[in-house]
Amino acid sequence: MSTSIPKVGFVSLGCPKAGSDAERILTQLRAEGYEISGSYGEADLVVVNTCGFIDSAVEESLEAIGEAIAKNGKVIVTGCLGAKSGVVQAAHPSVLAVTGPHALEEVMTAVHAHLPKPHDPYTDLVPPQGIRLTPSHYAYLKISEGCNHRCSFCIIPSMRGDLVSRPIGEVLNEAENLVNAGVSEILVISQDTSAYGVDVKYRPGFWNGRPVKTRMTELCKSLSELGVWVRLHYVYPYPHVDEVIPLMADGLILPYLDVPFQHASPRILKAMKRPASSENNLARINAWREICPDITIRSTFITGFPGETEADFLQLLDFLEEAQLDRVGCFAYSAVDGAAANALPNQVPESLKQERLARFMEVQERISAAKLLSKIGTIQTVLVDEIVEDEDGNFEAIGRTQADAPEIDGVVYLEDAEGLNPGDFVEVKIVDADGHDLWGGPPGA
Repeated sequence: MSTSIPKVGFVSLGCPKAGSDAERILTQLRAEGYEISGSYGEADLVVVNTCGFIDSAVEESLEAIGEAIAKNGKVIVTGCLGAKSGVVQAAHPSVLAVTGPHALEEVMTAVHAHLPKPHDPYTDLVPPQGIRLTPSHYAYLKISEGCNHRCSFCIIPSMRGDLVSRPIGEVLNEAENLVNAGVSEILVISQDTSAYGVDVKYRPGFWNGRPVKTRMTELCKSLSELGVWVRLHYVYPYPHVDEVIPLMADGLILPYLDVPFQHASPRILKAMKRPASSENNLARINAWREICPDITIRSTFITGFPGETEADFLQLLDFLEEAQLDRVGCFAYSAVDGAAANALPNQVPESLKQERLARFMEVQERISAAKLLSKIGTIQTVLVDEIVEDEDGNFEAIGRTQADAPEIDGVVYLEDAEGLNPGDFVEVKIVDADGHDLWGGPPGA
């Protein structure tokens, strides 16, 4: 072991919620005086933060653990795969320790056992916003952990437990620290953002000396005071979600909702055990657009769920045509180990799942392309994410409109971007579009 400052390598896989866990671990490591190493060779041990939601994610996580063992030898595993009893140990018996997700204390205990922390740690080496994995101009704000639902295709509650809302004062203080550190966009995440505060009966907390209810609406109102983009993810379509739409119409938070509808057939939604499965989602979408015509609605869907008939699937396609959603992701049903849906009758053949997925995406790509083409000639506020210089010394900016979340939605390409920096807001005239992205120029173009 090195006699200098101990160094920890870190590998993080999975969704933004797993990334938020990783940031907390990294922040604690730095607070205690550990250095974070960018290479296996220089690290004294490696922490691998895993994903275990679907089979491909399990394989990717096991491969990452194997690579860390081969290149370093001392590996601690955390994250969702660690919650699957014995899976990691069976594949890699030499790992030093295995924990589940959101297990900061357990991870640090394992690190301390195998790499004692330095003497005289300097906590002021850590900025108030902590250590982050995202670019400096946007950040994910995790407001709760776990989920109270038992959707039949999902194993998240078995890995992450029931809903536990973070104290609202703690959440808002973290958001304020992020903004003070230069963040231009906050992305609110959880397993179920709409349910924030249900577990504590919406009890008030305190922020800046005043009481604030632990509830999504009050959270959004408070975040709107920070003067940055606020984007909501994983919002189930409960009736009280209607309360945040006027905030969007008034420009207080971004007019953007990420709503995981998953299907449109009531029979399939019931088999999925989806919350709000009986809601008239088309009526709700139309009502949202009445209040906030500029709202962007993104969603995800599953094709080939057990028992899905051609009639069910056609009902889903009809929903797509009527809903005219702005951004959509779709997945063929995957039999996740431990999910209740695996035992349902009338499993759909893999070839039919994929054929329906292709038909679904053909419809949605046509809708998305038309929506983007309609933006040509409009002026859009764009948040710059990246500046790229080509071999001739010309600068291009890559950014996003308020309708685009990082990594999952489209981007805007802007030429002649010299002088711009990541985190800048710039007014852009849209001059071209394809099925996913936009191209822009100066407003006077």
